[in-house]
Amino acid sequence: MSDLKELRKEHPESWLLEYIDKCKSGEILIGNEMMLELDIHLALFEDSDIRFETEDAHKRIKFIETHCRHYEAPFAGKPFILTLRQKAFVEALYSFKIFDDELGRWVRLYQEALMMVSRKCGKTPFVAALILAEFFCGELGTKALCSSNDYDQAALMFDAINAMREESPALEKVTRKNIKGIFFGNPKKPKKRGKFSYQNKGNIKKISAKTGAKEGKNIKVGAADEVHELKDNSSVMPIRQALSTQDEPLYFEITTEGFTDSGYLDERLKEARQVLKGELLRRRWLIWLFTQDSEVEIWQDEKTWVKSNPDLGTIKKWSFLRQMVEEAKTNSATRAFVLAKDFNIKQAGGAAWLQDAEIINPATFKIEDFRGSYYIAGNDFAETTDLCASKLLLMKPGDPMVYFWSHYWIPEEKLKNSPDDADYEQWARDGYLTIVKGSSVDSSIVADWQWSLYQDFGLIPYKSGYDNRFAKDYLRRYEEYFGKDSETVNVPQDAKCLNNPMRRLESDMRHKLVNYNNRYGDFWCFRNMGIKPDNAERIQPCKLKTTHRIDGGAAAIDCYAVFEWYKSEFLKLIGG
Repeated sequence: MSDLKELRKEHPESWLLEYIDKCKSGEILIGNEMMLELDIHLALFEDSDIRFETEDAHKRIKFIETHCRHYEAPFAGKPFILTLRQKAFVEALYSFKIFDDELGRWVRLYQEALMMVSRKCGKTPFVAALILAEFFCGELGTKALCSSNDYDQAALMFDAINAMREESPALEKVTRKNIKGIFFGNPKKPKKRGKFSYQNKGNIKKISAKTGAKEGKNIKVGAADEVHELKDNSSVMPIRQALSTQDEPLYFEITTEGFTDSGYLDERLKEARQVLKGELLRRRWLIWLFTQDSEVEIWQDEKTWVKSNPDLGTIKKWSFLRQMVEEAKTNSATRAFVLAKDFNIKQAGGAAWLQDAEIINPATFKIEDFRGSYYIAGNDFAETTDLCASKLLLMKPGDPMVYFWSHYWIPEEKLKNSPDDADYEQWARDGYLTIVKGSSVDSSIVADWQWSLYQDFGLIPYKSGYDNRFAKDYLRRYEEYFGKDSETVNVPQDAKCLNNPMRRLESDMRHKLVNYNNRYGDFWCFRNMGIKPDNAERIQPCKLKTTHRIDGGAAAIDCYAVFEWYKSEFLKLIGG
């Protein structure tokens, strides 16, 4: 590998070499994956097929720092001064050249770039500034396309480009914007000819994964923002194909980690890491991954946070991240989101919801104590694959404690071939599980159980929450028992609906305000439950392991959802 000191003497104005030098010396702390990429750059200096020429890179750096201005607080109106790592990225992207036999000239080595960096580290404005620089500094007719999973996210980058264009009188004077995009030529001060006139047919537009007619485009620059949301490559491949006619195409992918299982980013990162390790050859792909080396270091040493937050203290606030980490220590939803978004640690399948110590509550009660009481039911139905679970949420006047009375059902055939480690026969002996003959559970049996509680203890349903799936037989039987005026409530099984009740249940569990009668079946379902956040930081339950069941936990969340919607009426009904 090339001697770094000698390279710096040979290229004294190189931002990339300065960045590598500071990373190698430990002055700048980076993760192992970023160090592997810098080693690849150093090796290129020894490659006789590669030239290192910084003119194109420095031209774009100068353009950004001269003409681009920030557009959002707290930096609005200030010049866009690039950080060292941003300048190093631009140099790495533009300065390595390779001879193209088909074109008969030297061209840019890198045609694609993947950058993964934590949230609020300026990745979208940075790439937006680069696209604007390429639009002005590149060749005549340069067309760029901003893309993301949805139109709003694609608009973020496009709007960033346009805001910087509007902030600069020099850029705005020779361009115009309409509903279709950004174009050269100013209708107020028209020029007949030249790069900055209507003669230049270049443009910048936006598109989303949901937009139709992505095929048939011809662009020089493409950018996909927040690719962690993409389930597959169906939205990015047309954009990459649209670059195929260009001599020197540019395709950016920028992202944080996310929560989409087996999505597009998972496959891209798998290949990217093979490239970094030398297991796969993709020499025209620039890979910059700002990642932690382990989760443990996050909790033990805050100095390591800069590995995934390279501009911490410059763009992103230390105080903000410290606050998020402290919250993550006691809030499972925050923990999952912080690990993925602030530290680029994938939360595969879901993050653990509660620890055993937070779930355990040895308190018990007798159902006789609630004779004649009203309750809210939560039901999680299943035909063949899972448990069927029903929970009654009971409360006493003036008592913040929530009491759960539960019952489970499982088909006999599934009991014989159960892939998990639960002792369902012991649950049955303990009296809170019924083994149903055959291979399925008819949901009407849940209504039978609730009717038996009315007959034996006078327990009256106020509302009964359910998931639409498999609920038809339950609803029919429930109406037969409790009348047509009895109220059942559909609880949609999505993060928008389940976020608040799941968070409240978590808080109550932590504060030992949930008495589930110390039933192991309930404990086991709660322990198996993970959380799956969406990009709005809303959560919903998921299985930590596909073979383990969470139906008792899901029924509890349904109870809390209905309780949240009808809290005042229910408390008034029970005399609270």
